Amino acid sequence: MRTHIVWDWNGTLFHDMEAVLGASNAAFATIGVGPMTMEEYREQYEIPIPRFYQRLLGRMPSDAEWLQLDDAFHDRYRELSGACGLTDGAVELLSGWRAAGHSQSLLSMYEHEKLVPVVDGFGLTPHFLRVDGRSGPAGGQKAGHLTRHLAALGEHVDPARTVLIGDAADDALAALNAGAHAVLYTGGSHTRAKLEPVGVPVVDSLAEAVELAGRIAA
Repeated sequence: MRTHIVWDWNGTLFHDMEAVLGASNAAFATIGVGPMTMEEYREQYEIPIPRFYQRLLGRMPSDAEWLQLDDAFHDRYRELSGACGLTDGAVELLSGWRAAGHSQSLLSMYEHEKLVPVVDGFGLTPHFLRVDGRSGPAGGQKAGHLTRHLAALGEHVDPARTVLIGDAADDALAALNAGAHAVLYTGGSHTRAKLEPVGVPVVDSLAEAVELAGRIAA
């Protein structure tokens, strides 16, 4: 059976951290929290997102505040993300992995109906067996989504020979919960210091991540 990679999108294949920061600062303004620098954001950010906001506020946001935060974030993200591109080398890595006879899919916590046209717009859809975005409320964790994603891929993908490549500790926790492996990339939402305690390999480039994936799940 082939080695399979499940790719994360935001902060991994899609280099959108500037848009994420701008959208986050727009959301913070709705609850009276001042703007962050990129370094501050990456040091503070965590999933599930309500816990991130709880840290900033000193309490859990109310339901009304959560809706304000979520709406402000996504409104601003839509404005900014159009200027973002793929992470350097992403297309070549996807093409090379596919050409080597392996399989890959995409799983994101970005809303499914918004994710699919963006991925297709970059011409990436043919590289993936499946593209899944989030269904249901925003702000949750990836574990349940990954379990459903792997189940939908069926018997041709073995979790024991699957590696999730992502930029957040939550990606690794989801993979471990599903019986898969994980490699975490430092170019997205989390600093290396926040990723290393999870106990999975941490790398500074997607090329390193793919090379490791091939060895881990061989």
